[in-house]
Amino acid sequence: MIVIETTVYVSVANNSYSYVPLGTPCEFELKMNSEKARIFERLFLQIDSLEFHNAVRAHLPYLPYHLDESNHEIDSRIAKIYALIHEFGDDDTKEFVEKLPYFN
Repeated sequence: MIVIETTVYVSVANNSYSYVPLGTPCEFELKMNSEKARIFERLFLQIDSLEFHNAVRAHLPYLPYHLDESNHEIDSRIAKIYALIHEFGDDDTKEFVEKLPYFN
C-alpha cells in the first residue's frame, strides 16, 4: 500500500477539513496521509450528532445542562481533534495546542 502525505486544512471552529484551501478560513495546515485525515471527518460528524442532541435537550428544563453527558462527549471529541492537530502540526502548532486546557 502506498501512503502519500498531503496537506490538510482544518477548521475546528467550522467542524471541517479539506485537502485544498477553500473560501472558509482554516486554523491549521497539517501534513498527513489521507487515511488519517478521514479521522477528522468521523470526529466532526460525531460532534454534529451530539450537538443536535444538545439542541433537543435544551428544550427539556428538567435536565440541567451541566449534567448532560453529551457535553462531555463533545469535549472528548474536541480533545481528540486537537491531539491529531498536535501530532501532525508544525512546531508552532504544537506549542499552541500544548497551551490549551485540554492538555493541562
